[in-house]
Amino acid sequence: MACAAARSPADQDRFICIYPAYLNNKKTIAEGRRIPISKAVENPTATEIQDVCAAVGLNVFLEKNKMYSREWNRDLQYRGRVRVQLKQEDGSLCLVQFPSRKLF
Repeated sequence: MACAAARSPADQDRFICIYPAYLNNKKTIAEGRRIPISKAVENPTATEIQDVCAAVGLNVFLEKNKMYSREWNRDLQYRGRVRVQLKQEDGSLCLVQFPSRKLF
């Protein structure tokens, strides 16, 4: 296996992961929410997150069978993980309005 420095930022396993719990205003920080409640939405799904990221112009793909480890509810509504590419193969940003994984 190659070392981490030799892998390209464009490799799909290097894309950032977004779980619906990160954006859910019904969750507490201890339950996995990562943004302020004022910017969060009610019960987002991975498909909705994928649609929004694709509409903005990001390279995105959905992993339907992945689950967030802190999610206690195993319903289909709460399944899914979205992977988003922030950097191109040469290390430059894909979109300048998203310079990092920080959402706020």
